[in-house]
Amino acid sequence: MIVSYNWLKEFVDFDLTPEELAHRLTMAGLEVDAIELLGYGLDSVVVGRLDSVEPHPDAERLTVCQVTTGGETVPVVCGATNHKVGDLVALAKVGTRLPGDCSIKRSKIRGQVSMGMLCSKTELGLAETSEGILILPPGYPLGEPVFDVLGLKDARLEIGLTPNRPDCLSLVGVAREIAAMVNRSLSLQYATPKETGLPCGDSVSIAIEDQDLCPRYAARLIRGVTIGSSPEWLVNKLEAIGLRSINNVVDVTNLVLMELGHPLHAFDYDQLRGGRVVIKRAGEGESFTTLDGQVRTLRSEDLVICDGEGPVALAGIMGGENSEVGPDTRQVLLESAYFNPVTVRRTSKRLGMHTEASHRFERGADVNMVPIALDRAATLIMEVAGGSLAQGMIDCYPQPVAERRISLKFSRVNEVLGLNLTGVEICSLLQSIDLLVQLAENNHSVSVRVPTFRPDLEREIDLIEEVARLHGYDKIPVTMPTSEMICHRPEPAQRYARQIRNTMIAGGFSEIINYSFIASDGDSLLLDADDRRRCSVRILNPLTEEQSVMRTNLVSSMLETVARNRAYRSTDLRLFELRPVFQPQDGELLPRESLRLCAAISGRREPLGWAQAEASADFYDLKGQLESLLAGLQLRSITWDASSSDSFYHPGKSCTVGSASDRFGTLGEVHPKVLKNFSIDQPVYIMDLDLEAVFSATGSGRPFQAISRFPDICRDSALLVDDQVDAARVLSVIEEVRGATVEDYTLFDLYRGAGIPQGKKSLAIRVRYRSAEKTLTDEEISTAHERIVAALRKRVGAEIR
Repeated sequence: MIVSYNWLKEFVDFDLTPEELAHRLTMAGLEVDAIELLGYGLDSVVVGRLDSVEPHPDAERLTVCQVTTGGETVPVVCGATNHKVGDLVALAKVGTRLPGDCSIKRSKIRGQVSMGMLCSKTELGLAETSEGILILPPGYPLGEPVFDVLGLKDARLEIGLTPNRPDCLSLVGVAREIAAMVNRSLSLQYATPKETGLPCGDSVSIAIEDQDLCPRYAARLIRGVTIGSSPEWLVNKLEAIGLRSINNVVDVTNLVLMELGHPLHAFDYDQLRGGRVVIKRAGEGESFTTLDGQVRTLRSEDLVICDGEGPVALAGIMGGENSEVGPDTRQVLLESAYFNPVTVRRTSKRLGMHTEASHRFERGADVNMVPIALDRAATLIMEVAGGSLAQGMIDCYPQPVAERRISLKFSRVNEVLGLNLTGVEICSLLQSIDLLVQLAENNHSVSVRVPTFRPDLEREIDLIEEVARLHGYDKIPVTMPTSEMICHRPEPAQRYARQIRNTMIAGGFSEIINYSFIASDGDSLLLDADDRRRCSVRILNPLTEEQSVMRTNLVSSMLETVARNRAYRSTDLRLFELRPVFQPQDGELLPRESLRLCAAISGRREPLGWAQAEASADFYDLKGQLESLLAGLQLRSITWDASSSDSFYHPGKSCTVGSASDRFGTLGEVHPKVLKNFSIDQPVYIMDLDLEAVFSATGSGRPFQAISRFPDICRDSALLVDDQVDAARVLSVIEEVRGATVEDYTLFDLYRGAGIPQGKKSLAIRVRYRSAEKTLTDEEISTAHERIVAALRKRVGAEIR
């Protein structure tokens, strides 16, 4: 919101400089983002008179002017063509620094000395465009600063308003705040327009079909207007706040909009078919061309202003091309209304139309400003465009909006703010911004009647905030809060999730975060038709079709991330995502939310370097990371079932991981068809874990075990077993018969080839023996080891090589 310093002073008398005013407004909650000074520092731009205008001897398009300022006459070379002898002009003397950092120096132009510059409005910062130099009206004293004699020395303040303060989207609203600051009264007195024409009701009828969307609609008819340029004072008013002049009638509606904060619209009455105005919902799919020449397709929830045959304006947003005020307009129907903020916002956002009118209606205009703004605009239009005002105002207001009343306790104000204000002081502060207060009988509280221009005041705490703002935030004492220090231990699931995240990062993985909204597609992962992950929760208002459902797995998002990195030539990847997924529940409104971990590894095992191997990452790199993760959670009796996994894995290169009673997830190489669906051309290994199942099986802690002071002894055995016997089966047999002297055991070699029969494989195991009480003898170790070997012969058919 841009306001003019001089314009504000028309409504309230104050002595603050622009800088002081900006500071006071900011401290009152109206943050001033920028100050633009107009005419300040430009006293060297003075009124001059052209004593002579001669053609430049060496340039056809230039003139050499002799300009007098009353005390001296200086030569100036000028490129404009709209000047003549005797004209009063704006002369920028040598040494002047104009807006845009343009310095005026003594110079020679095509051999002629020029000691200044004849300025246009654009060069003085008074307009965005201008034709020729500024020609001043006759009678101004020579040598006086131009900005002083024109009264244009001003300051523009750009205020960054929060959406809850629509009352300050006007000069009057900001002036009201200033009046409260300086303890002065607000001057807001407008003359009643003179009605001389025929009754307005004889020519216009108004009907509101949807009163919820348009509670109030008023109109006045002005006959015999002449459309033309606006007078200088009106143009200067608009340019002072950064608006350009269009024509006299439109300029008036813009001036009243910025002055009072209430949008108006002027219709060419002769273009309104049937002399009727109907406010109703648009027809579904109806087309309408707005003032900007764009064809809009409307919906049934949009509110439109119609004449006897069809739409002529989008309510609260923009008028129509078919009723625009133009050079031939002779009768103007002036509209002032109040529209539902939600309706205007929805239509504005859907159509991508943000206007000064919609900006105010979306935030909540003042329903009681409707007739005031209408009368103000009618008076100004007759002043600048002539015409006669039809008698009477048509004001359709079937259900007047009641003013809100809020009760405020004085003790509550002081309790919240830490102040010691009296009831009189609190009432005085509230009355300074035109809130009506009525003291309660007990003198301990007050009933506040909130005017309709303050829709943001709804509760007692809102009034307390107003008291703080008006009293001054800087006057509220600074106190240190007192509280108890309470240490809350995170929930186990939170601790485990943090531990998993740290473990993955320590393993060289980078965390990714994807949207929980994805496209509805189960085919890319080759999911079975009855797979529950195909059943997803749809978004009611998705931003795009690619974000239309809530994801039921992390794998698809992970593969999309891998593909995106591959597209940017990032081929060596270690990624993980720890996020929830969402499954619909029968009979439940909300989906089931569960935490999962998905990790992917692809490319080289080690970064490129002279001392690093060229090997690529494989299944066992990811399996090792998972083993480390589960070991950190005290999960050691892990089962790896290669006979089952998910459909998006490569057959024979994947497995299910779990415990004796729980299934934790899956692990393996991604199926080539799935990789093709995601445009990935190198192997990718994925693990997908249900962390809720992992957390439920997590141990409570690692038991302490003292280090034995007796030596250990290892025995290695090479076992010949069938190909279909997996290592997990062999290790589970050892676990069952290990005995007290077995400290640990491991599989350290797998061999197929020469010397091994067809359909067989050799597994080498190492068993470590140790006792915490004594040194074990060879006989004891042999007996224990033979027991293990015998069990392996019996249960898995193993033979010692």
